[in-house]
Amino acid sequence: MIPFDWAAVLLRASIRRSVRTGLGGIWVRGPLPPAGAILAPNHHSWWDGYVLREITWALGLDYRVLMLGEQLARFPFLRRVGALGVGEVRPAVRAARSGAWVVVFPEGALHPAGPLREVRPGAAWIARSAGVPLLPVALRVVLRGGQYPEAYLRFGRAVGADVLAAALAQELATLDADLVGSDPEAPLAGYLRVTGGRASASARLDLPSRALIWLTGDQ
Repeated sequence: MIPFDWAAVLLRASIRRSVRTGLGGIWVRGPLPPAGAILAPNHHSWWDGYVLREITWALGLDYRVLMLGEQLARFPFLRRVGALGVGEVRPAVRAARSGAWVVVFPEGALHPAGPLREVRPGAAWIARSAGVPLLPVALRVVLRGGQYPEAYLRFGRAVGADVLAAALAQELATLDADLVGSDPEAPLAGYLRVTGGRASASARLDLPSRALIWLTGDQ
């Protein structure tokens, strides 16, 4: 019998609460793989790993993410929710073969928001070794017209190693264009909301606001 991992349960609850109270929501567009795949997203936000983990929890999928060694040494408990060190490619291959989404940030590290940096070959190598699709994923966590940041993702179709950089850059450019051309107070058209988040004060009438309306008679 597999022992109950209470620490993993608590950590999952903590991460999901963090996402739902720190973000305004998560929206996606594009073909989401139903099983094992290597996801190659840009990495321009602290939230990126949490956002992708939340999507897999919402879909009931297994998940792994490769992290830098120094990060994993600081937060070793993240292994309980799918984290692997960047050198643990064999466990990543096995997880992908078994049906997990394996996230490999091809830029290699967190970078300031902007254009795509140099794409490294690790994600493509793991996908080829596991025999699973390699998907470019554009990801932006942005503050728009609401009080809290919103996460938007574009999932591209499976690509080969030779075109991953171009495909990811294209998906990111398209997502940025969608954001620039949107109404900042409305979700992006064509994107599906995967999970809810924290509503802005402007979108809800809280108790102090209702009391003030009642006291002043303003309508």
